[in-house]
Amino acid sequence: MEEIKRQLNRLQAGASYFGCGGYLSSQGRLQQLELYTKLGFERLERKNRDINAIYKECGENWQQTFYVMLLRTMGGMDNKQAFDTLAHRVPYAIILRERQVPQNIEAMLIGSSGLLELYPHDTYILDLKRNFEYLATKYSITPMRASEWRLTKIYPNNHPILRLSQIANFLTHTRDMMDRMLMCATGEDVHNLFNCETLPYWLTHYTPAKTSRTVAKRMGRTKTDLLAINLVAQMQFAYSAYTENEKLRSRALSLLEDLPAEKNSIIAQWNSYGPLARTAFDSQALLQLSFEYCRDRLCEDCPVGKRILRACSQTASDDVPDDED
Repeated sequence: MEEIKRQLNRLQAGASYFGCGGYLSSQGRLQQLELYTKLGFERLERKNRDINAIYKECGENWQQTFYVMLLRTMGGMDNKQAFDTLAHRVPYAIILRERQVPQNIEAMLIGSSGLLELYPHDTYILDLKRNFEYLATKYSITPMRASEWRLTKIYPNNHPILRLSQIANFLTHTRDMMDRMLMCATGEDVHNLFNCETLPYWLTHYTPAKTSRTVAKRMGRTKTDLLAINLVAQMQFAYSAYTENEKLRSRALSLLEDLPAEKNSIIAQWNSYGPLARTAFDSQALLQLSFEYCRDRLCEDCPVGKRILRACSQTASDDVPDDED
């Protein structure tokens, strides 16, 4: 028992830097996948609960739920809450009513963000403001405050206004958005779905009133891969649980296995022990391990920790000498 306690203390002491990565890297791929499967499904189930909560907030409307999740995912870590607020200010039902006029969708989304007030002297933005004022009256939209958005230390191609323009163009040209997402089976499918251009103004602008060289502001592969992981696969899994559709559930898992592992500081730390994350399913499992176990040092409850402690217990048992007659 003393050796097991010492091992548990070592695990808990190393949790802040994911010390069990050394153990994981020593395991064969089959052993890793066995652990990743448990952890990966835990993460999918947790996100499923989050999506079900949003579904309830959306009046049990799946199209609005997909729309809210789209905007939240596009916001990333910096502006997820702001995009969520915007999705409720401008619901998907209004988008559908105005989709015949792309400029109206863009005016509603960017106008409702409150960010137009930051660019009072740009002609294109003034036109958007005039259009938004009419649409805001028509649909009783109250714009957000610009201060609700994080705009510092944001890369130009991730600026909220540019992302809103991309979303507007996607919503305008993508019929049956929910069905199209549910049908995606590979990362390439997701990339092709979201790889649409913005309106012409944005060819020479990342942000209003500041020209750039002419570049098509399409969503890049990194962004569409993140949408595949954090939006499409999660929504497929949640909707498969709702409809009890095993084929759709398998598609969600296949999509995660088709995508490369995420690139962030947490996954980089795991990979410092060896190639622990090869696919997006692997990285999702390791994120589950990080956030649900390592962060709170719950090594006794963790699938990896349990396996290490079990091996330690077995070793200790084998080292106990047999009683002599």
